[in-house]
This record gives sequence, structure tokens and C-alpha cells, in this order.
Amino acid sequence: MTRTRIPNLGGARAFVLHRPHPTVQAITRQLSAIGLNTVDCWPELPAEALAADFVFFDADLGFDEQFPWKPGEAPMPLVALIGSEAPGRIEWALSHKADAQLLKPVGNAGVYSALLIARQSFEARKHLASEIAALRQRVAERQTIVRAVEALSKGAEDGRAYAQLRSLAMSWQISIEEAARRIVAMTDKEGSDDQSHRA
Repeated sequence: MTRTRIPNLGGARAFVLHRPHPTVQAITRQLSAIGLNTVDCWPELPAEALAADFVFFDADLGFDEQFPWKPGEAPMPLVALIGSEAPGRIEWALSHKADAQLLKPVGNAGVYSALLIARQSFEARKHLASEIAALRQRVAERQTIVRAVEALSKGAEDGRAYAQLRSLAMSWQISIEEAARRIVAMTDKEGSDDQSHRA
């Protein structure tokens, strides 16, 4: 079993996007006890919320235009405040990729665990997104290498063309991927020059 280190949340900043309501007071009380600085706002998040550590938002009366980012692209962990279990409202909260939830009415507990779950979920989602981006980049680089090998082979076998690509990368003192990009760029330029001469 992997142990998760509990982060120190003291000094973190949380925005609570909810109309004035006892729910906001209950959340603010708990956040203050944990050591967070809170900012209440309604009906939309101010620009400085982009630097927040957490955002709590009302899933019952919320709408896309309240946020200064596109749905699902929040730069911090989100906690949905859910009072209505109407499927449309839950679906909307999910479209914003809420990392945790608190059921309303909020009592004297629950905020701390919501913060920890939201932080963990957000970090896992960010890590996964960066892994996917890295894999996509590697796939794109492989396709570039294949194109470079094809350009170098000109009827010869691919093994010899790949060895030539490696040799070029070493002589240019760059990575094989960068060498492949140069070969492909030169090939594309030659192709466009040929077409302009024909025209």
C-alpha cells in the first residue's frame, strides 16, 4: 500500500463561489480553522482567482460564464457544493471536472477531507495529462523519424537509411529526433521548391 503524504494547507488561498448563505459561513469557518485564507464571491470569480489554491463552487446555481477558464480546464483543484441531485446539475459539475464534492447543507465537518481529496485528484489528473502529452509527442517524433528514413532511403533498404540518420545526428551533435525534423524540413522545402519551378 502506497502512503500518501498529507500536505500542510496553512496559508493556502480558497475562493468560495456561492451566493451569500449559511453554507458559505460553515465552509469559511472550517477553512479558517485549517489555516486557509478565504475569499467569498458571487456571481463570478474575479481574475485573481486564477492564483487560488482551491475553488469551491455552487453546483446548484452555477454556470459556465462564472469561471475565467473553459469547462474542465481549471488550474487548481475544484470542490463542488451540491444541494440538488438533479442529473443535469451533477452532469454540469462533472463537466467542470470537480475534484471533490461537499453535500449541502455543510455542517461542522467535511471540508478538510474534501480539500485533501481534491488536491490528490487534481495532482493525479495533471500527472496523467502530462504523461499523455509526452506519449503523443513521442508518437509524433516516431512518425517524423519514419518520414526522415523514407526520405533518406530513396530505394535503398530502411536499415541503411536509419543508420545514415543516426550518423547525421551524431555529426550534427543533436538528437536523432531533431535530425529527423531537419531531414523532413529539408525534404518538404525541396518538394515545395520543385513545385514552384514547375509552375
